[in-house]
Amino acid sequence: MDGIIIVNKPKNYTSFDVVAVVRKILNEKKIGHTGTLDPMATGVLPILIGRATKLQQFVTDKNKEYVASFKLGLTSDTFDITGKIINSVASSFRKNEIEKVLQKFKGEILQVPPMYSAIKKDGIRLYSLARKGINIAREARKITISELKLIKFDERLQSGTLFVNCSKGTYIRTLCSDIGDSLGCGAVLTELERTKSFNFCLENSITLDELRNYALNGSLKEHILSCDSVFEDIIKVQITAQQSKRFRNGGALSLERIFAEEKLNNDKLVMIYNKNEFLGLGRVNLSKNEISVVCLIKI
Repeated sequence: MDGIIIVNKPKNYTSFDVVAVVRKILNEKKIGHTGTLDPMATGVLPILIGRATKLQQFVTDKNKEYVASFKLGLTSDTFDITGKIINSVASSFRKNEIEKVLQKFKGEILQVPPMYSAIKKDGIRLYSLARKGINIAREARKITISELKLIKFDERLQSGTLFVNCSKGTYIRTLCSDIGDSLGCGAVLTELERTKSFNFCLENSITLDELRNYALNGSLKEHILSCDSVFEDIIKVQITAQQSKRFRNGGALSLERIFAEEKLNNDKLVMIYNKNEFLGLGRVNLSKNEISVVCLIKI
C-alpha cells in the first residue's frame, strides 16, 4: 500500500503515537509523517505510507497554517499552558495594541527555539535537558511569518486567537511567548490547530476513529491520496515507456527526449511520469543536458 493519508491529529497524541496507530491499523511497516505536532496540538498531519515514505525528505520545507489561541499575563517553562507556570501578572491590553505588536513578527525574523523541543545539542534532545532543569543557550534561527493576524481578542479575559502562515521550523508557542514578552506581560499558547500543511487542509483529513472504520468496512483506499499529491509546485515531465524502463533502473534521461510542462531550471526537482503513472523525482542538470534519478516510487 503506497500513498498519503491526511489525519486530523487528536489532542494528547504525539505525532509518533499517530504513526504507531496507523501502522497497526494498516499492518504496514513503512509509515512516516511530514511534520511534528506537539501533543497538545490538533489538526493536519499527513501520513506517508509504503513507498511514499521515500518522499519525506523532499516535503518538509513548505509553509504551514495554524490557528493558535493564547493568554496574556502568564509565562511557563514550555511556553504553553501544559507547562509549569513560572510567572503570572495582571494585563489590560486592548485589541488594537495587540494588532500593533503583531507587526513586529511579520516577514523574516529570528526565533530562538524553546528548550522543550526535539532539537539536538551534542546528540541530546533539548527537552531531555529541560526536564533535568538544564537551560542552555540556543542559536536563533531565521523563520518567515508570511501572514499573522488577530482573529479575535477578549479584552476581559486577556486571551485571543491568531491565524499564522509560517515557514518550516517555526515554533508557534515561542511566537506567542515572544509576543507576550514584547508586550511586557508574557503569554502562553493555550490551544493549537494546524489547518493546512502543504496543499492539504482540514477538509482533506480524517480522524483516527474514521480511519479504523474505513479499514474495517473496506473503504480505506478511497481516502488514500496518491504519492504525488504532496507536491503542488514541481514541474511535471512526461517520458516514454522505453525511457521509464531506463529511469526505473537508475539511468539518467536526456533533456532532448522529454516533454516538460514548463521551462526546466538547473538543479531543480521534477516529477517524472509515464502517461498518468508517477514514477518518482528527478533533478535537472543543464550542464550534462539530463535529468538524474533522485527518488524512485515505481520500480
